[in-house]
Amino acid sequence: MSQERLDLLREALPYIQRFKNKTFVVKLSGKVTEDQDQLNSLAEEITLCQQVGIHLAIIHGGGKQLTAIAERLGIEQRLVNGRRVTDADTLEVAKMVFAGQINLDILAALRRAGAETVGLSGVDGNIIHARRREIQNVLNQDTGLVEAVDFGHVGDIVELNVRLLRLLLDNSYIPVVSSLGADEQGNVYNINADTIAAEIAVHLNAEKLIILTDVDGILLDRADPSSRISRLTAADADRLVGDKVVSSGMLPKLAAIAHLIRRGVRSAHIINGSKRNALLNEVFTDQGAGTMVTG
Repeated sequence: MSQERLDLLREALPYIQRFKNKTFVVKLSGKVTEDQDQLNSLAEEITLCQQVGIHLAIIHGGGKQLTAIAERLGIEQRLVNGRRVTDADTLEVAKMVFAGQINLDILAALRRAGAETVGLSGVDGNIIHARRREIQNVLNQDTGLVEAVDFGHVGDIVELNVRLLRLLLDNSYIPVVSSLGADEQGNVYNINADTIAAEIAVHLNAEKLIILTDVDGILLDRADPSSRISRLTAADADRLVGDKVVSSGMLPKLAAIAHLIRRGVRSAHIINGSKRNALLNEVFTDQGAGTMVTG
């Protein structure tokens, strides 16, 4: 083994010691899970984290795959400011894609890497108690007009029950949770995966929430990778949101992360899940691979 590799192991040691028996919540975007080679590589990184004593819960959406299959079936999709209107036909596809195809693909990749996993949706074990989103008045960024929008079978989280997740984590399983929930009548809803990941991180008293996306972290200039901010505080994040100096798509994510830190999660990370070893770099090296937000 080369001296450089030995030095990397030595650098990782204090992080391994610090995070042993801690819980990480990892949110996977649809873009990360659609490429099989990327998914297999990421599954190896997740399994390695588990092997050194970190407990991991995986949360995933899959909007890109949902759109592709819905269009293949001739089901028209409507987005308002990037948020999906989920009609009855789209909900049926979401059940198939989220709780079926994507969930199983992630489970299979983790099994190939040697991890023991359990696939769930927010409906299992009453993890996510949700209610249907009320009709909202929304400023349509495309038309400039305020319109009343019924998002259909889209849910907002009312309450979380993480007892089943704790049971699995305590017994060395990696739960993989798709972004569906239900109300007390058993009506199923499509729920934003970032929101689910954040709430689960809070309720599990997680050490970290790690959001794997398709960007290298928070960039002051999206066209310039060297403008990545490696570390910032929740107060810094609030200032970036207020000054709108990051991309519009990152603003709500950053605002939600700042709020999350104030609710007890020690740190949140945005990293590029399509880059090999990005997760390991972020967790086990001083430099990191994305952006870390702390208190």
